Amino acid sequence: MPPPPPPPPPPMCFPFTNRTRTRESSPLIVRTDSEKSYASSQRSDNRSNHSERSDNYSYPSSQKSDNHSNRSKRSHNSTGSQNKLVRSGSYSTTRTISSDVEKLSFDSDSEVYDVPTLANESRIKLSPRSDSKSALTRVDSKKSTKWGYGWGLGKAKEREREMLQRSPSVDSERPPLYKPPTRSSSRSSSTKRPPFYSNDSSSTLVGSAYERKVNDVESIKEKVDTTERLDEIRKLMVKEKLDYYVVPSEDPHQSEYVAAGDKRRSWISGFTGSAGQAIISKTAAYLVTDSRYWLQARDELDPNWHLIPGGAVDGPKDWIDWLVDRVKDSKIGIDARMISHDKATSLNNQLHHKNSKLIYPPQNFIDIIWKEKPLRSKEPVFIQSLEFTGREASTKIAEVRAWIQEQPPDVPSYSKASPTPAQMLIGTLITSLSSIAWLLNLRGSDIPFNPLFYAYLFISLDRVVLFLDSAKLTDEVEDHLRALNIERKEYNDIWAFLRRREWGEGKVIISPETSYAISLMLTHFRYTVKPSFVENIKAIKNEVELEGLRRAYLRDGAAYVRWLAWLEHKIQQGYDITEYEAAWRLTEYRRQNKHYWGLAYENISASGPNAALPHYSPTKSGARTIDRDTPYLNDSGGQYRDGTCDTTRTVHFGRPSVDQSEAYTRVLQGHIAIDSAVFPEGTTGSQLDVLARRALWKDGLNYMHGTGHGFGSFLNVHEGPHGFSSSVALVPGHVITNEPGFYLEGRWGMRIESALAIRRVKTKGEFNGDVWLGFERFTCVPIQTRMVKESMLTKEEKQWLKDHNKKCLERLEPLLKDDKRALKWLKRESDRGIGIASPGPGGITIDWD
Repeated sequence: MPPPPPPPPPPMCFPFTNRTRTRESSPLIVRTDSEKSYASSQRSDNRSNHSERSDNYSYPSSQKSDNHSNRSKRSHNSTGSQNKLVRSGSYSTTRTISSDVEKLSFDSDSEVYDVPTLANESRIKLSPRSDSKSALTRVDSKKSTKWGYGWGLGKAKEREREMLQRSPSVDSERPPLYKPPTRSSSRSSSTKRPPFYSNDSSSTLVGSAYERKVNDVESIKEKVDTTERLDEIRKLMVKEKLDYYVVPSEDPHQSEYVAAGDKRRSWISGFTGSAGQAIISKTAAYLVTDSRYWLQARDELDPNWHLIPGGAVDGPKDWIDWLVDRVKDSKIGIDARMISHDKATSLNNQLHHKNSKLIYPPQNFIDIIWKEKPLRSKEPVFIQSLEFTGREASTKIAEVRAWIQEQPPDVPSYSKASPTPAQMLIGTLITSLSSIAWLLNLRGSDIPFNPLFYAYLFISLDRVVLFLDSAKLTDEVEDHLRALNIERKEYNDIWAFLRRREWGEGKVIISPETSYAISLMLTHFRYTVKPSFVENIKAIKNEVELEGLRRAYLRDGAAYVRWLAWLEHKIQQGYDITEYEAAWRLTEYRRQNKHYWGLAYENISASGPNAALPHYSPTKSGARTIDRDTPYLNDSGGQYRDGTCDTTRTVHFGRPSVDQSEAYTRVLQGHIAIDSAVFPEGTTGSQLDVLARRALWKDGLNYMHGTGHGFGSFLNVHEGPHGFSSSVALVPGHVITNEPGFYLEGRWGMRIESALAIRRVKTKGEFNGDVWLGFERFTCVPIQTRMVKESMLTKEEKQWLKDHNKKCLERLEPLLKDDKRALKWLKRESDRGIGIASPGPGGITIDWD
């Protein structure tokens, strides 16, 4: 058991031994996991220590090296004695597993600390520097100054007046910084935070949390000049006699999110969104993407590219529609691994009428010219225990085999002869990574935000073969596979297995999403296409999975509330918090949670016009400061061993305008309509979709994305086959998000998202018996009432809103009892009335918050 950590110091501890010392020169000592707490698996949901402290601890100069050396030894011994896999200590928010034992720690800040007066009555002051790093100097003063936690941008009124007086010339010398009034002036002035210039800001994060943010290189995005890359592609096109070359977003498993080495479309185009196809012709380059990414694509593409807005009014439905309309007597190249059987078959049929066809070069063009392409991950696979899955892998495999046996032979409809052995369906090839992980109760770390691993899985009536690289196996996983009687081959051996037809006679069942390269290898005589059985049964969560999701959303909701309370507190204090900083702080709160394993997707943290981009994610250099004039939208979620979370809330830190309030109220009404819906068995998500849009349509408003999607149990955040855009009937056990929104391009956007589970409900009439379904809400985060226009709500909608916020208080209060600020914020939100008071005479407004 490690020794207890030392008592927390003030947030900034600087040994004032020199007259000038930069912030970087102060010793930033980050305590290791073994010095701080037990491993994360030993932590409970209700953390007993939420007191807010600082990680950057200063030691006397004579002790620094010794303490650091001893701490390193303890860390080494601690990690060396543990072999089991734990969650990552990486700076990355996307990695989900590591062999290093490190608690992902983070410290918060409910208290205001005093910087003690020094012996010579000096105080700290920031001096302007040309290199944008603030230096600390000592200047004489008779009074000590109170400082808030951390160092960030000030937004005090004095700074605003000073900024107005600054010279417009960028070359002019920076004026001296604002000097705060003495403590004797007033109580409020003693705690007022002095303003800094934008490039003097450091962070409201400290210690290990600050270090993670500093080392976050994944979010640094620069516009790419694609001229040379396109020239190289066109040289290969000439060699293969191609008119077009298509670069899809997907990997060989048709994954929505892909590993770094599979981001071929992103590399060639510079567009980083998760959906879109790059199409390169002899003289031009085109990117086709849906409405979620139109504005992002315009910002990220260089002049070599033309944006084709898929799904636009009077525009192409998708990239296939655009390409078919354009080509004639053409040869279109594509890597057959990167397009599904379903899409390739449809595209080939349509191209045939244009005297055009698909060509499949033996090598991917991007792989040929991408010299620094990242290698495939070798992170180990690990077991998802029965505690979280609720079902043994052996029973799942048995269910798949029973399904195979039920399938009739693939005999032509005109044939009257008895089926031959070659027409019998003898097995299935599963290529979906989430299906393989779910079926075998295994997880991995090959794809950012998704606990998946690269593999193929073949199941027949008497054989199971897993195609997985040996480097990813641990002894525990090998024992697990052996107990299930599963053969293992190397990942790339799948092609030899298919070419040799090692299963013998009979046909293999594949899903429509299987890569077309596999279809070509099998030939149509050796396969038949059916909807994925595993996808369907995986989508229906068992009681253990549902209970896990309830727990995960409760913990995630507590982290979300802690963060909202912190964010509002800091903004009211006058801090300028950027979208990027806010997102990182929320991630740090989530890191404290039990079973945390990373983010479920990239943080969507957006203010002002950025919130009008449904999938906008801030970067270090380009993040906007969260303002008090427009809504702030945060769509994010954690990956936990017991569930995948996805939550969106939109809040306002000032006085919303009339149009913002009206639009937000319409979005809320749509959200309530879905949440309150009762419907009979056999109802599909697409039939309910109109409920979310009805209120918006009344005012001529709408949103271009789907209303909601399924999600996994420690798997993908997007999971099918059901959803509010799907024709698949909703059944008990399905889980789905409810996320209507509205986006005013160039100005602001808003969305409210909660996670739901389909369950049976009792009705008054019970027409046709016990066939009525409704929703159970997982998400436990209050919905801000500040932007709601009360006069637009019905009596039932008002009650729903009050009940939801009250329920959040009841469920989260036990988890927040040690965080006074968060609990105070939560109680206020649950008791708050709807809307805000209208301006009084002369336009005077009073906000009592």
